[in-house]
Amino acid sequence: MSQSLAKSKHPALPPDQPGAHSRRLGVVAVIATFGGLLFGYDTGVINGALEPMKADLGLTAFTEGFVVSILIFGAAVGALVGGRLSDIYGRRHNILMLAVLFIVGTLACVFSPTWEVLAFSRFLLGLAVGGASATVPVYLAEVSPFEKRGSLVTRNEVMIVSGQFAAFVVNAIIFNAWGQNDVVWRYMLAVAVLPAIVLLVGMLFMPESPRWLSSQERDTEALGVLKQVRSPERAEAEMAEVHALAEEEKEAQTGGWSDLSVPWIRRLVLIGIGLGVFQQFTGINSIMYYGSQLLTDAGFSAEAAILGNTLYGLASVLGITIAIFVMNKINRRAMLLGGFALTTLFHLLVGLSAYLLPESDLKPYVILTFTVLFVFFMQGTIGPLVWLLLAEIFPLKIRSFAMGLCVFCLWIANASVAFGFPPMVEAVGIGATFFIFAGLGALALAFIYKYVPETRGQTLEEFEDNFSRKYA
Repeated sequence: MSQSLAKSKHPALPPDQPGAHSRRLGVVAVIATFGGLLFGYDTGVINGALEPMKADLGLTAFTEGFVVSILIFGAAVGALVGGRLSDIYGRRHNILMLAVLFIVGTLACVFSPTWEVLAFSRFLLGLAVGGASATVPVYLAEVSPFEKRGSLVTRNEVMIVSGQFAAFVVNAIIFNAWGQNDVVWRYMLAVAVLPAIVLLVGMLFMPESPRWLSSQERDTEALGVLKQVRSPERAEAEMAEVHALAEEEKEAQTGGWSDLSVPWIRRLVLIGIGLGVFQQFTGINSIMYYGSQLLTDAGFSAEAAILGNTLYGLASVLGITIAIFVMNKINRRAMLLGGFALTTLFHLLVGLSAYLLPESDLKPYVILTFTVLFVFFMQGTIGPLVWLLLAEIFPLKIRSFAMGLCVFCLWIANASVAFGFPPMVEAVGIGATFFIFAGLGALALAFIYKYVPETRGQTLEEFEDNFSRKYA
C-alpha cells in the first residue's frame, strides 16, 4: 500500500465532533434501514398470513411450501445480483430501485388471483429482500465514521428484527379484527407498502456513498458527501485516506470472480461465506418461521403457542437493542465467540429438556424459556455481528460483489433450514434436532477462533492494508 495511505491511518484523523452533520448522519441511517424493516416484515408476515391464504387460494401442501420458500430463493438471487448492481450504479441508486421493487412486489401479492401469481410476486419480493440485505449494510458502513460504524450498521439488524416483530403484532391485530374473512391475509401483506414508500421518498434526499463516489473518480462529490456527515476538518482528512486507496485501486480491474485468484481476497470471501452459513445454521429462522409449530410440538395449545411466538419477536428486539450499546465496546471476535458459545449451550439445554424431562405441564415452559434465551443471545451477538463483519472485511473494489456472494450463500443456508426443520423435527424429534444445531455451533466456534479476523478500531482501508500484508 502507498506511503500516502500508510500515513493517513485514523489515529491522525481529527475527532468527529457532534454537530448538524451528526444529525444528518442519523437521518441517513434511519431512512436506509427501512430496507431492513421491509426485509424483516416480508419474511415474518407469512407466519400469520398462511392459514387464511391457504383457505382463500386453495393451497395444497406442495403449493403452500412453494409459496413460502420462493421468497427465500428470490432473496438469494437478489443478494447476488444486487451486489453487482450496487457496484455499477451506486449504493443509493440500488436502494431506490429496491424500494420500487418492494412496492410492486407487495401490491402484486395483495392482488394475486391465483397461487401461481402469488408465488411469482413473492419471488419479486425476495429479490428486493436479498438486494436490501446485501446493499444497506455496505451503504451504512461506507457513510459511517469508523468510531460509530458498529452501532450504525447494527441499526439495520435492529430494523430487521423489528420488522419481524411488527409482522407478528400486525398479524394478530388484523386477524382479531377481520379473521372471519378469507382475504384477511391480503390486508396483512398490504401494510408493507407504507414503509416501502417511506424508503423510496426518503432515499431521494439521501447522499450517495462517498467511498463509491471516490471509486468512480468523483472525488469532489465524495468530499461534498463527507462534509454532510462529518465535521469539515474530519471530512478533509478522511477524504485523503479514501482517495489514496482509490488511486491505488485504479490499476486493478473491477472487482469480480477473477479477484478470487488473489490469496488474501479469496481467504476473506471464504471467511465471509462461513460467517453467513454458520449464522443461519444456528437455526434462528427455524424459530422465526416455525415458532408456533415448534411450541405446539413441545406441548402447548395452539393459542398458547401463538402467544409464545410473540415472545420470540420481543426477545429479538431486546437482544439487538442491547447489542447496539455494546457493539463498539467489545472486540468483534470475542463477542462472536461468546455468542456462539451461549447459543450452543441453549441448543444443548433444549435437547436435554426434550429428552430427559418427564411429560408434564412444566416441560413446554422449560423449552420455551431456553428457546427464548437462545433467540435473545443470538440476536444480541451473532445476528448483528455477522452483518457488520460482512460490511467491514472486504476491500472496496470487490465489497459489493463479495457481499452479494456471501449473502447468497447465507440465503441458501437459510432455505436449507427452512426446508429441513419441519421434517427433521417430525423424523427425530425436538431433542435430536437441537443437538444437531449444537454440533454445528461447535464447528462454528472452531472456525471463528481459527479464521475470523478482528476489525474493531480500524478504518475499512486500514483493515484492508493489514490483512493483505499478513496473507499476501
